[in-house]
Amino acid sequence: MVVAAGRHPLGPDRGRILLRTFRDGLAAQAGHDLTIEATRWSGDLVVNDDLSPASLEVSIDLGALVVREGTGGVKPLTDRDRREIAVTARRALGADQHPDAVFTADGFRPAPDGGGGEIGGTFTLRGQARPLRLQVKQTGTDRYHAEAQVVQSDYGIKPYTAFLGALRVRDAVDAEIELDLSESGP
Repeated sequence: MVVAAGRHPLGPDRGRILLRTFRDGLAAQAGHDLTIEATRWSGDLVVNDDLSPASLEVSIDLGALVVREGTGGVKPLTDRDRREIAVTARRALGADQHPDAVFTADGFRPAPDGGGGEIGGTFTLRGQARPLRLQVKQTGTDRYHAEAQVVQSDYGIKPYTAFLGALRVRDAVDAEIELDLSESGP
C-alpha cells in the first residue's frame, strides 16, 4: 500500500463497506442474495514517514445497516422486506448489547508489486474477537478495494433459516470495502 504519510480519517465520505449474503438450501430460489451497506462507520489509518502502514482501526455501527439490493427470489424485495431484514440482522448481530463491530490491524504485508497486499488483524463482533485477513488491491491512485469473508458461526451467530431450514443464509458473508485515500477525498 502506498499512501501519503500521516493520519487518514476513514468513513462513508471516503468509501463504502458492503456485506453480501447468499442463500442456500432446497428452497434457495425463494430467498434473496442481499447487498447490505454499513452506512455509519469510522476509522483511522496511520502511515509512517517511510510510507509503510503503522496502524488501522475501523468501527462499524451495527444499528446502521441498510439493505441496498436483493437479487433472485420468487418476488422482488419490497421496502417492508428491507426493514424486516434490517431488524432481523440487528437482532442476530446482538446490536443492542454490542452496537459496534471493530477491526484492528496487527500486520501489513504489501504485495510484491506494491499495489495492495494483505492486512491481518482482529475483528470483534458480538463481543467475540477472531483473526481476520483483508486482501487489498489498488484500483487507482490512492484508491483501494479490500475483501474478506466473515463466518457468522465463528462469532456465535446462527445463520438465518426459514421454511424449516429449507431456506438458509450461507454461513460465510462476503465483506467488500472501497476506499479513496487521496488527500482531496470525495
